[in-house]
Amino acid sequence: MTCRNSAIDSIEEGEKRMSEALARNGETAVAPGLSDFMPGGVLSPEPDSRVNLIGQDRDGLTALVAEMGEPAFRAKQLYHWIYMRGAKNFADMTNLSKAFRAKLEEKFRLDRPRISAHQKSVDGTQKWLLRYEDGNEAEMVFIPETDRGTLCISSQVGCSLTCAFCHTGTQMLVRNLTPGDIAGQVMLARDELDDWAQTEEAGRKVTNIVLMGMGEPLYNTDNVMAAMRLVSDGDGIAIGRRKITLSTSGVVPDIQRVGEELGLSLAISLHAVRDDLRDKIVPINRKYPIAQLMETVKGYPGLTTSRRVTWEYVMLKGVNDSDEDARTLLRLMEGIPSKVNLIPFNPWPGSEYECSDPARVESFLAILHRAGMVATIRKTRGQDILAACGQLKSESQRIGKRERDRLASIRAEKEAAVGL
Repeated sequence: MTCRNSAIDSIEEGEKRMSEALARNGETAVAPGLSDFMPGGVLSPEPDSRVNLIGQDRDGLTALVAEMGEPAFRAKQLYHWIYMRGAKNFADMTNLSKAFRAKLEEKFRLDRPRISAHQKSVDGTQKWLLRYEDGNEAEMVFIPETDRGTLCISSQVGCSLTCAFCHTGTQMLVRNLTPGDIAGQVMLARDELDDWAQTEEAGRKVTNIVLMGMGEPLYNTDNVMAAMRLVSDGDGIAIGRRKITLSTSGVVPDIQRVGEELGLSLAISLHAVRDDLRDKIVPINRKYPIAQLMETVKGYPGLTTSRRVTWEYVMLKGVNDSDEDARTLLRLMEGIPSKVNLIPFNPWPGSEYECSDPARVESFLAILHRAGMVATIRKTRGQDILAACGQLKSESQRIGKRERDRLASIRAEKEAAVGL
């Protein structure tokens, strides 16, 4: 089936709508601006009313197929083509009849997020700024290594939280991403990397998923879990649940649920070992303090010496990097199969913090190692394209007092929204 409108027809139709709108208001036509082409603008494309199948699970596809009067096995075929084969149009689904494919084309679509920008770092890291149908944007990052390929994906547009050292935390929460939005990131990455090989042995590039992009996953738990069921399904995208890591700043109520229902690997953004400091740099701690967080993590299902919780700890000069902080961290982790990931702070415009000196980071690490703790220093990747940990945001900027005041206002509003 051909596109519903040619590019020329779409432009002419948009110009006609703009002229009509201006005429109604008695205005003279002027050159269109960028906002005119954004969703809701007078030159924006007409929204596609067909249902997007990306994000539909087996039950959803079965219901849609039944509404079309088709047998249930068609849903299984669709699921296979969408999530295992990565089909981007119905014409590719060659084991379906032409008549059925035509019906699918009429009612449905297979849209991934669109790419607003794509950057490549000198170290091989890639970052995509993704635009969704409503015009909102989020980021994802691919980090290639010799033994794995890790895709860092987002769960929200903006973020619910206000961690003081995190660039994303300076943005307002715009909305939660849907299951299709989240799974669509993984599918788009496979498209971009030519990575629809069905197994790692067959040369798959994306081997691991980390929910460490924009947003707090456990303030979007239902959608995140629905997406990860699609991503981990062996009959679909097929990335094993142990290779999917959910990182949370400590939203205690849903941690146990993630472990019981999905068994994902767990990472905790800890970053401080005292409540008075963590209240400041990870404000969700005011609602779920360290002792409560530790008790919850201790009961996370499936923890063993071969499957540990990862404690993320950003190294902030003169703030949380003392030898005593390291010793306190060890005491907190007693009885919990753990590994520690020390993260050199990645600066961003307007941040008040500095990275700990390399010698200080090594001293902190040595204390952990002498106690027998598995601990590493995270290698900074993608720093030249603002793709490193804590740097994700739709744009970077130098800021003055007015901008600092605006960010302070955002921070206060966000903290009130989550009950801090």
